[in-house]
Amino acid sequence: MEEKRTTFYGTYFNKSSVLAVSRWAGIIAWVVLAAYLIVWVLTFSQFVRQMSFGLLYEKGFVLLDVLNFFTPYLTQAIPGVAYFFGLKFVEQTLLILLDMEENARRAVRLEK
Repeated sequence: MEEKRTTFYGTYFNKSSVLAVSRWAGIIAWVVLAAYLIVWVLTFSQFVRQMSFGLLYEKGFVLLDVLNFFTPYLTQAIPGVAYFFGLKFVEQTLLILLDMEENARRAVRLEK
């Protein structure tokens, strides 16, 4: 059964613009994740280099004091990962909603 496609102007959105927004959300998600991870790798490698040369070590430090230096570097990439998953969620949600709307229209057309 061949489905007849007609242009329906009763929608509140333009399908191509929704697809473009979804595509750009996915691209920006990867760019944000890459930027955060690059900055994290650079700062963490600089920190490890300073630790290996003894620049951050003082007399009387215990192991817990040294471990406290690692905390900011381990949590630095977390916002980038959160932004990544948030933008990927937006991308996939837009695609799912667009697909749901298209399937609803198809079902109504087939009932007629």
